[in-house]
Amino acid sequence: MDLQTIWFFLWVLLWAVYFVTDGFDLGVGSLLPILGKTNEEKRIMYNSIGPLWDGNEVWLITAGGVTFAAFPRLYAVMFSSLYSALMLILFALILRGVSLEFRGKVDDPRWHKIWDTCMCVGSLVPAILFGVAFANIFQGIPIDGDGVYHGTLFTLLNPYGLLGGVFFLLLFLVHGSIWLAVKSEGNLHDRAADMANKLWPVLLVVAVIFLVASAFATSIYDNYLAHPVLFIFILITVLALVGIKIFLAKKSYWKAWFSSALTIFLATFYGFIGLFPRMFLSNMNPDYTLTAFNSSSSSLTLTIMLVLALIFVPIVLVYQFWAYNLFKGKVTKEDLAYEEAY
Repeated sequence: MDLQTIWFFLWVLLWAVYFVTDGFDLGVGSLLPILGKTNEEKRIMYNSIGPLWDGNEVWLITAGGVTFAAFPRLYAVMFSSLYSALMLILFALILRGVSLEFRGKVDDPRWHKIWDTCMCVGSLVPAILFGVAFANIFQGIPIDGDGVYHGTLFTLLNPYGLLGGVFFLLLFLVHGSIWLAVKSEGNLHDRAADMANKLWPVLLVVAVIFLVASAFATSIYDNYLAHPVLFIFILITVLALVGIKIFLAKKSYWKAWFSSALTIFLATFYGFIGLFPRMFLSNMNPDYTLTAFNSSSSSLTLTIMLVLALIFVPIVLVYQFWAYNLFKGKVTKEDLAYEEAY
């Protein structure tokens, strides 16, 4: 296997891990005004993601860094074409981070309401725009031979792009509500579990619509039709999605969360397996499309990066497994009394 192919799938892997890990943070934040009925419940929601959210975002930084280092031409075109959407995502994520740190600084309901609103917006906007951005990547974007984008932010808000935004949002809402069911007790736990059960059928319908729409709006099924064995990825993704409902019915919330994580992980790979080796499609002319081969760095650069990745990525994974294990317990009322609590 050549270096460009290896880094293509490592690049997708980083995005998939980011969506799995930060996805439940975005889901919990988006559901804050719906599930958090009291200040105490909202604090429990904050503390359910508080120790982990910044570690989760490391994967986003890593994905961006790998794009820059391994595929510099892709980085230049992608970040200029999607500049408006990516800046909105960046500002929203900053807003979310500030909300986590500032909310508890002043004991005033109006102060809390301001930062709760910022938390919700800072979670909802990225959840939608990530879906819009990646759906447009699957569909194709108007870029010319020089990598110049011929469109605006509203060009991205086409029917298929918006469908992708709704699909990602629902994935994260289900993921987040299950996480909250795992991490909370009492009425908040019950509402979170009920929310996951209510959202799941909606997610299923939207997922089916997205799969069908992809056949008409994109060319990602070309690789699947050329290599039918690849359909196993879609089959496993569907089974993982169904598994969420099965485990929710059994009230096995950890298993439901891992099933949700697998759904998000495979759903990310689903689109890029169909694109390979293409990474950034041009709907103006196929010749303008950026691939893993015409946008990559030199073989020497990719080799050095691969060695470093094989050393440091496992270290980061071990750290994250340790952190998740350390904070695997439920957040209780007693935990809110600690000085480091949110």
